Amino acid sequence: MALNNAQYNILQRRYEAKQLENQHIVMERMRNVYGKLPQLAKIDDSISSLSIAQAKKLIDGDETAMSELRRKLKELSLEKKQLLAFHGYPDNYFEPPYDCPDCKDTGYIGSQKCHCFRQAAIDLVYTQSNIRQILDIENFQNFSYDYYSQDQINPSTGLTSLATIKNAVKSCLEFVKTFDTEFHNLFFYGDTGIGKTYLSNCVAKELLDTSHSVIYFTASSLFQIFEKSVFNRERDANEDYQNIFECDLLIIDDLGTELSNAFTVSQLFLCLNERILRRKSTIISTNLSLGQLADLYSERTFSRISSNYKMIKLFGNDIRIQKKLKRQPCQDF
Repeated sequence: MALNNAQYNILQRRYEAKQLENQHIVMERMRNVYGKLPQLAKIDDSISSLSIAQAKKLIDGDETAMSELRRKLKELSLEKKQLLAFHGYPDNYFEPPYDCPDCKDTGYIGSQKCHCFRQAAIDLVYTQSNIRQILDIENFQNFSYDYYSQDQINPSTGLTSLATIKNAVKSCLEFVKTFDTEFHNLFFYGDTGIGKTYLSNCVAKELLDTSHSVIYFTASSLFQIFEKSVFNRERDANEDYQNIFECDLLIIDDLGTELSNAFTVSQLFLCLNERILRRKSTIISTNLSLGQLADLYSERTFSRISSNYKMIKLFGNDIRIQKKLKRQPCQDF
């Protein structure tokens, strides 16, 4: 991930602040509990005294000292857990409440960057912090079928708008469920305002919550990265360019709204083809029809998409217009 020194320091300060917060929480818990249960302090004193005594025995050549120490420490630890449990406290009450148990909020597992650090870097570099706020609203838990008609029927499938969106949600949930075991891609198309971006965000939320790296781009911002990397040859841009190929999930929203030319056509094919070869999943949403997609991006690109993506066509009435009409007060004419 392309982080300059200032950006890296920002992330490090965030992790350090979280560690200090965790320490404060643990100290407060210990202060409160030890005040209520002075027996805990006695157990801790016994553990300290025992450790010192057994260490002296070990130095004096007592070969049984270490095994005896382990046995007694195990007994005291069990006594401590039982005392906490009896008074309603969990075993891990004195452990820090980590946001990421894998790295214990350090950002590193050994010498390697943790998955949480990589995603934090993605969020910072691609200015996706606003995406987090959007995903708090646009997710499967908040998804509503109220805007999809049971009467409006797609003549090409014979399915209603409601049945179509239910099938689409089912496909998205299956995509999430099998993400780590099967290679899938999704392609949402259809008219404006019928839930394509919302479904992409639902999937992004689920995968981010399970520690996968997700990058979201509108088509225009994606091609800007490509342009900087190819023409300006900036070091950071080149690293960003590579990360587009390596992230767990790439979301390309509103394909077709960018200024299309030979460069964007070739770069889209390169991007999609490379991610397919690496078996890295991609979600694309567009207002284009399949015919327009083939005309705009070439038969070669269309072939890659149609053969490697699950094509999901949504239809119905513009949800944004429906919401706007609901907010407007009724008027007498």
